[in-house]
Amino acid sequence: MSTTETAIASAEAHSAHNYHPLPVVVASAEGAWMTDVEGRRYLDMLAGYSALNFGHGNRRLIDAAKAQLDRVTLTSRAFYHDRFAEFCTELAALCGMETVLPMNTGAEAVETAVKTARKWGYRVKGVPDGMAKIIVASDNFHGRTTTIVSFSTDPEARADFGPYTPGFEIVPYGDLTAMREAMTENTVAVLIEPIQGEAGVLVPPAGYLPGVRELTRERNVLFIADEIQSGLGRTGKTFALDHEGVVPDMYVLGKALGGGVVPVSAVVSSADVLGVFRPGEHGSTFGGNPLACAVALEVVAMLRTGEYQQRAAELGDHLHRELGLLTGGGAVDAVRGRGLWAGVDIAPALGTGREISEKLMEEGVLVKDTHGSTIRIAPPLVISKEDLDWGLDRLRSVLSAR
Repeated sequence: MSTTETAIASAEAHSAHNYHPLPVVVASAEGAWMTDVEGRRYLDMLAGYSALNFGHGNRRLIDAAKAQLDRVTLTSRAFYHDRFAEFCTELAALCGMETVLPMNTGAEAVETAVKTARKWGYRVKGVPDGMAKIIVASDNFHGRTTTIVSFSTDPEARADFGPYTPGFEIVPYGDLTAMREAMTENTVAVLIEPIQGEAGVLVPPAGYLPGVRELTRERNVLFIADEIQSGLGRTGKTFALDHEGVVPDMYVLGKALGGGVVPVSAVVSSADVLGVFRPGEHGSTFGGNPLACAVALEVVAMLRTGEYQQRAAELGDHLHRELGLLTGGGAVDAVRGRGLWAGVDIAPALGTGREISEKLMEEGVLVKDTHGSTIRIAPPLVISKEDLDWGLDRLRSVLSAR
């Protein structure tokens, strides 16, 4: 057996099968490139589902982590530490908000947002106890906790995990009329992704997000934007909502906030909204730890200059022009997305998204499939135009050979 085969066999023997990885075993990485245990290099066109927006081994982030490792890594929230206030202040400023509640994973942040909205609904809006409703969109992906899968429409994420948590109304994504009709006096929040990533990088119709903002403001309902994948530079703006000039009541952030170094997530909102919490009502031992704050502070500093957003916008325009040329020839049915983020629907006659992903892997390019026929392309924002074109050439080659 090869080194790769041995490593995969061992992983399969001793780990739960909750993922179906491509058969590559990565040993090191730098920038937009990864090297496997056999010494073969691959262009990373997934970037850890946007957790690696700034590339592998980004020197600024690694240096920030190393410096903090020599000082203190964890205090728990039983004590303050000297990076916490700066992190909360700077992240709030980047978001144009006032208050930050730090967590670790994206799912934790979404759970925090749900709890915040319900408590706000009872304490501020005056919804009767136990009656709070949150509106979500079909085909959403917000995580895999029991509460979150309770409002998923994906059978793979939901099946066999009941009984499910009540309190959610599911409406079609992009349908403002359906959302309006679903709202009642007990609705406390709308929770949506400005661009649905797991569903295939679905961009809603123009005017939908401003319409959600207007509707929620009119009905005294919180607008919660899950920007875990779409935020922090991925789409060519700091947040995907920025493309439509929309500011929500609450951002839910994660993935790239930790720079691909440590898990960092956060809920960012106004003092009035997050002020509903009192000590002991919610928390996390590792949330807002010194190491996480040090890395996330560097992420915020990098985003503050706007260079990564501009790079994602410029390379994203190029990416979508090139991908658009693939449609109409029988190989690609549709291309969607914004910035350095695209969903490519492969014509069923050519194969499944998984099969195309495996062929690309053989050509030295790593992407990932979703929902059968779609492949997702989301390279690190630091990728060079030359490397991006090289990856696109490999995609053309694979599609033309099928």
